[in-house]
Amino acid sequence: MLAGTLASMPDVGRPVVDRTGLTGLFEFRLDFSVTPNDDRPNLLSALQEQLGLKLESSRGPVEIFVIDHLEKPSAN
Repeated sequence: MLAGTLASMPDVGRPVVDRTGLTGLFEFRLDFSVTPNDDRPNLLSALQEQLGLKLESSRGPVEIFVIDHLEKPSAN
């Protein structure tokens, strides 16, 4: 669930794949700032400092949909 949430964050903005190997449910608190004039760390720093997780950019397959033709439906 964390990987999916991170993918939707503006600081990340791309798919996130969980490669931790951890299973089960975890309860945690992540304290970060989305504004630059705050004393709290940004999202990526908070992940590493508070949870010991690091996002690394890499290349891999991504599912996409390609629409090559589109028509208006008939009146029926």
